[in-house]
Amino acid sequence: MFFDTHAHLDQPEFDADRGDVIARARAAGVETILCPAMSAASSRAVLQLAEEFDLPAAVGIHPNSTAEAAADDWARVAALVGHRRVVALGETGLDRYWDFAPLALQQEYLDRHLRLAQEHDLPVILHCRDAAAELMPLLRAAAARGPLRGVLHAFSGDAGLAAECVALGLYISFAGNVTYTNKKFASLRAAVETVPDDRLLTETDSPYLVPQVFRGKQKRNEPANVVHTAAFLAELRGVSVDRIGELTTSNAQRLFRWPR
Repeated sequence: MFFDTHAHLDQPEFDADRGDVIARARAAGVETILCPAMSAASSRAVLQLAEEFDLPAAVGIHPNSTAEAAADDWARVAALVGHRRVVALGETGLDRYWDFAPLALQQEYLDRHLRLAQEHDLPVILHCRDAAAELMPLLRAAAARGPLRGVLHAFSGDAGLAAECVALGLYISFAGNVTYTNKKFASLRAAVETVPDDRLLTETDSPYLVPQVFRGKQKRNEPANVVHTAAFLAELRGVSVDRIGELTTSNAQRLFRWPR
C-alpha cells in the first residue's frame, strides 16, 4: 500500500487519460493520491478532481504563480479551506531557480499560507528550490507562533536541512529525483538515511521528476511510479519496500488526517 503525497493530476498532461492514470496507480498499490494546487483556478480544479475520483486535495498558490494572482485570488483559496476534501494548504514556498515572481511577493504569500494553516490546524505543502536560506527564517518564525505541521515536498537538500525541518515539526517527502545517479544528488541520497521513520513520505510530483529507471523512456511521470521511488528508499535504508510503503502511508495518513 502506497500514498503518493504530491501529484498534479489537474494539469493538461493528464487530460487525455486521467482516469486510466489513476486506475494504473491503484492497480500498482497506490491507494491514495494527494493533488495540490498551483493557483486559485487550480484549487477549484483539484477539488473537482478529488470529488470525481475520491481523493484528498490541497489548495493554494504556488510561489511561481504569485505574480499572476488576481486581487481576489487569495480570498478564493481561503474560502475553500472548509471543504471536506481539503487536507492541506499548498503548494506554497519559495523558488529562486525560476524568475517568475519577486522573492518578496513569494515570501508574502508563503506567510499567508502559514498563518492560515495554523489558524485551521492544517499542514502546509512546501516547495523550496534554491531558496533554503530564505525559507527557513519564515518557517522558524511560524514555529515560534505555534505548532507547525507540513511537509517539504520533493526534498532536494542535505541531511542538515532535513534535520532542521524535522525539528520544526515537518515531514520530508522524497520524489523521483532521489533516484538520479548524478554526483550532485549524493547529498540528497545521504539524507534519506537520516530522516526518522515517522517523518518519511514519498511522492511523484507528477507529471515531473520521473524516476531514473524511466528517464529517456517516458517524459511524463505518474502516480504508479511512486512504487519505484519507494523501492529506492527501501534499498538506501536497508528495509523492505513493503516496510517503506507501510511507514510512508501511515505517516501520510497521520499528517493529512486522511481518510476521514
